[in-house]
Amino acid sequence: MTLFNVPIARTFFTIARYQLDLAGVQDVWWVNEDTLRAGDFNFFNGKGNENQLGRGYFVDHRIVSAVKRVEFVSDRLSYVVMRGRWCNIFVLNEHATSEEKGDD
Repeated sequence: MTLFNVPIARTFFTIARYQLDLAGVQDVWWVNEDTLRAGDFNFFNGKGNENQLGRGYFVDHRIVSAVKRVEFVSDRLSYVVMRGRWCNIFVLNEHATSEEKGDD
């Protein structure tokens, strides 16, 4: 299965246009916890709660070897640990409620 047959492919093209190496995305409607290849990126996806609040990370293929760990702690919190030159790099993605949508 590829990422190009789902709406998240539009996000992939935006990330590629801005030449980002790592991007966290939220509200991903994806059923399984997977790692998929999407063009020049690997997409690490964490399963959300009933297809909601899912999140994932697009990591460029040039730096994917630096990824030590991708953890989806809960339906609201996830992080990526990457190997850096002098220290590890920790990227946190937390889903916070907005004023428009309450915490259900």
